[in-house]
Amino acid sequence: MGKKPVDHVALAVCMIDISSDIRRKSLNETGLRPISNGVLEILRVIESHPGVTVAEVAARLGRQLSNVSVQLRELVAAGLVTRVKDEADKRYVSLHPTDESKRIKSLLEGAWADALTKASERLLPEEREKIAASLPALEKLALFLAEPEQAREQAPEPASKPARTPQPERH
Repeated sequence: MGKKPVDHVALAVCMIDISSDIRRKSLNETGLRPISNGVLEILRVIESHPGVTVAEVAARLGRQLSNVSVQLRELVAAGLVTRVKDEADKRYVSLHPTDESKRIKSLLEGAWADALTKASERLLPEEREKIAASLPALEKLALFLAEPEQAREQAPEPASKPARTPQPERH
């Protein structure tokens, strides 16, 4: 008797539904002004990869450089991201989260965890154990999905994080 294959459609739909519901249910608890999913994704890339360039953010998210640049201007104006010019080559700009960005991240992640905690309390103990046991595999899956599009095409199963190559910022 073989193992049942993963239903990737069901998994994807479930993950999207969980993500949407967590964001919706936790928003009021933070007291923060709403942050669009697109802007939040950019902010999370910068927080996870301080020093990343605009081109790298666009590649990681599979978006147009011009669209990411527009949203980054909003994040800079809101005091959530800083741009740092490379001393050796002023054309290169790295992006860094601010202390306010880190505070917001902490608030959001706490609210997300609270929403999940409340929902998971309704599960059976063995169901919670299954979720806990699956966390390492889900974290690895998230790493693979977070890779830039080019990296996935070149190496479907990368062993480590790709090296950072500075890219000029274009507007």
